[in-house]
Amino acid sequence: MKNLLLTLLTILTISCNSQLKKAEKVEIENVKEQENTSQIGQYVVETFQDSKGNLWFGTLEKGVAKYDNNKLTYLTTKDGLPSNRITNIIEDKEGNLWFGTGSGISKFDGKTFTNYSETDGLCSDMVSNLFIDSKGIFWIGTWSGVCKFDGTLFEEFLIPYPKIETKINPDTKDWITSIAEDTKGNIWFGRDGYGASKFDGNSFVHFTIKEGLNSNNVQSIAEDKEGNIWIGTRVAEKDNANTENRIGKGGLNKIESNTIVHFSEISGLSENDVYTIYKDSSNQLWISTTSNGVYNYKNNKFVNFEVPTSTMSFLKDRTGNIWLGCAGGLYKIDKQGKTINVTTNGPWK
Repeated sequence: MKNLLLTLLTILTISCNSQLKKAEKVEIENVKEQENTSQIGQYVVETFQDSKGNLWFGTLEKGVAKYDNNKLTYLTTKDGLPSNRITNIIEDKEGNLWFGTGSGISKFDGKTFTNYSETDGLCSDMVSNLFIDSKGIFWIGTWSGVCKFDGTLFEEFLIPYPKIETKINPDTKDWITSIAEDTKGNIWFGRDGYGASKFDGNSFVHFTIKEGLNSNNVQSIAEDKEGNIWIGTRVAEKDNANTENRIGKGGLNKIESNTIVHFSEISGLSENDVYTIYKDSSNQLWISTTSNGVYNYKNNKFVNFEVPTSTMSFLKDRTGNIWLGCAGGLYKIDKQGKTINVTTNGPWK
């Protein structure tokens, strides 16, 4: 599993060099190297803004970084986190922050951490997703399946395996890559090898290659303002030890009126990895690729922003800036449309 994770991270570091087709293009602003600066993290995999307006950035090696509109600080295992690998951040209705980590989950009340692991009943310490649905149910996705948490006890939640014909990687067959809720209250689970599974509270419906997906290796799920479900997938063949065989289908899918739509005419959105789909506060979609920067989908049109590395998380803050957690650091698309690398020294404003 560790080797596979390193392979996935290597894939994410591919630079954006391909030519774009049939999409408006916004170029990155030139960023000069600054002295005495460093990246927020080598891999910034989570971006989050809490109810107080603080910005939080989860990294895979430096813990979680917090920017309070004045200064940048880090919280690590020295402060009480169970791991410096932070994969997910959410806030509950009481204002507590929850961190998904490489060693379980952690509740932070602003002063102290309360940690939970497999010894407490968590289905796996390798946490990939935290999600609180509209009914207040706390879902935890891991590399070994899903469990629910009521604040005291963990309950395993079993998802059936659909019949598939593609090869399964045994290290990731229970990896829950995404958890989302649609406006009808259905809970969607992204799975690495078994497609997407929709749970209506009683039964499951599965979406795989057989139903029209580009790939059974689903990475992200989001619903647009019209109620269509967008699914990002990756090229499963990139797990192959033989680099010459790391080709295959992947890319962006949209479920619209029970039909799955593909986007082969847009560079980077087919036969490629789409790791993250994010719906912002204006109901616009942001879509990452591994070789063509990021796309903003609004008014039925794709607008491309160049980013010199691969994006793993998005956040639209209260002032309208778009933050990009990337392989290689943190970037920001400001309100003028410029893409800027934000280091430990900023620029924050």
